[in-house]
Amino acid sequence: QVQLVESGGGLVQPGGSLTLSCAASESAPTPYIMSWYRQVPGRQRELVAEIIGGISTHYGASVKGRFTISGDNAKKTVYLQMNSLKPEDTAIYYCKFPEFNSWGQGTQVTVSS
Repeated sequence: QVQLVESGGGLVQPGGSLTLSCAASESAPTPYIMSWYRQVPGRQRELVAEIIGGISTHYGASVKGRFTISGDNAKKTVYLQMNSLKPEDTAIYYCKFPEFNSWGQGTQVTVSS
């Protein structure tokens, strides 16, 4: 089982920025796909962004233009730069490495004044 450890969540004011990071254990295989999801209580977990082969990126419609996913496949680390944050971005954010069916533990992001 590949372990993923996230960091970087917290409380930020509307319009602010946060960067999340997620790293796999050193013994993990090199991932090809890395992704971020988020979940609000009572709602389904939704895809925020994914990066394939370190090059191709895809974003959910609600974050496109504000969030940027990047990754270092060799370091088995994925990042999510979140700008122009809105209250509706408040959620628990999870990283996922789909090939290993592994999820991070989740990190809370709260956008509030």
